[in-house]
Amino acid sequence: MSAIGIDVAKGKSMVAIVQPFGIVVAEPFEVSHNGQELKELVERLKLLPGETKVFMEYTGAYYEPQF
Repeated sequence: MSAIGIDVAKGKSMVAIVQPFGIVVAEPFEVSHNGQELKELVERLKLLPGETKVFMEYTGAYYEPQF
């Protein structure tokens, strides 16, 4: 299983990916809240093997794309 942690801010998010036993798949990286970068994030997450869980804070509507 992969765990995806997302720290949501206005206009961008920081994403990190870890697997069991503390294996870091991706150090924290920034994703802007635009269609292209969100699509790239989705494609990257689809490549992860097995089950994937996404964890993010609730901070109002910042998680919604601002088009």
